[in-house]
Amino acid sequence: MQNRPNRPALARLLPGLALLCAALSAQAAAPAFPDAANSDPVKLGWMVGSPPPADKQIRFADGSYYRFPQLRWTVSHFRELMPTVGVSRGVGAPGKLKYALRSDIDALTFTPTGASQPMTWQDSLAANYTDGIVVLHKGRVVYERYFGSLTPTGQHGAMSVTKSFVGTLAALLAAEGKLDPARKVADYVPELAKSGFGDATVRQLMDMTTGIRFSENYADPNAEVWQHANAGNPLPKPAGYQGPQSYYEFLPTIHGEGKHGEAFGYRTANTDALGWVIARASGKTVPQLMSEKIWQKLGAEQDAYMTVDSTGTAFAGGGLNTGLRDLARFGEMLRNNGAYHGQQVVPAAAVADIRTGGDKAAFAKAGYSQLPGWSYRNMWWVSHNPHGAFMARGVHGQALYIDPAAQMVIARYASYPVASNKAIDPTSLPAYHALALHLMGKR
Repeated sequence: MQNRPNRPALARLLPGLALLCAALSAQAAAPAFPDAANSDPVKLGWMVGSPPPADKQIRFADGSYYRFPQLRWTVSHFRELMPTVGVSRGVGAPGKLKYALRSDIDALTFTPTGASQPMTWQDSLAANYTDGIVVLHKGRVVYERYFGSLTPTGQHGAMSVTKSFVGTLAALLAAEGKLDPARKVADYVPELAKSGFGDATVRQLMDMTTGIRFSENYADPNAEVWQHANAGNPLPKPAGYQGPQSYYEFLPTIHGEGKHGEAFGYRTANTDALGWVIARASGKTVPQLMSEKIWQKLGAEQDAYMTVDSTGTAFAGGGLNTGLRDLARFGEMLRNNGAYHGQQVVPAAAVADIRTGGDKAAFAKAGYSQLPGWSYRNMWWVSHNPHGAFMARGVHGQALYIDPAAQMVIARYASYPVASNKAIDPTSLPAYHALALHLMGKR
């Protein structure tokens, strides 16, 4: 591996995605971060003024954008700090959401995983540094809250929830006969033939069961995730840098390790490679395809956007930013088997394939102790619980949770100080299920 700069240097050169501040997860299990109220970006006055005072400025180039508590402002303002590409909603009128707001949800109680004392739904929002949350039940908005910098008209980083959008596009193209999951990755992208991806199938890419050497251990300065970050950085490279200049230059450098198809391994590079495959199969970039196939058909309120590298290639692994209500619309479409806004947005067969889930045994090998019995399919996390719940997940608390049995969709954006969902799941997953039962009248 050539040109491995140290982690502090790379931290200053991260592509503008809070996804990559997962370096924070290497910190102590109980870091002394200010709570949600004391880290509120509006109260702290980040980036207010013309110009803001020096001690209230946040910049991409110096790495301050991903430090906490500045992160709480950044996640709602990525495009103000870095280059992006739009995901157009088109020129049609937005679809109108129906409302039936309820006043009984805040007081709902549940017991967090591993705890002995109950917590209220309202308290869990602050505990998880929630920036915004929308709950749909039977297609109607029953709950909606915004905190910090996020507003109903604002956009927020989806982080790795982006992966589920990309996986949905791949499943959609497969259902349309435009992408064959059984074919080799190299059949679509010959540039990857000699890489660790080359002899993997597209299906293995979609389910992240590729055997590739790609460590996402952010505490290791030699981990491939840092090379990925450096290649995708849109800023000029430091003097003497000889490594890849873009995502497309980086992906062919990934080596194989192990056998394809044997085990689930969560690696962001898989989604970037899938984005490349999708672009070749469709003849369109991921943002273009997302706009045409999904965003324009949802009746979205706002354009979405994606962060890009120095060549304008969107970061398929975590660069999407959307309005919260539009994220909820996407979830509601999938809850309705791909139908929404008066049309079939995603083929029902593609949604059925997502809901069926992937290989549980392969998933178990990854050691997600808080997700027993789950699997991964088309870049979606599938619970296999009695309700058939499945979800999209992103660092720092981003989530799209779909419970078909409860006819419920939860869209949440957050800015939790630690990246890993391990810190958030104990007070999120039980809360989601408790709300599902509550809406079903079972508690």
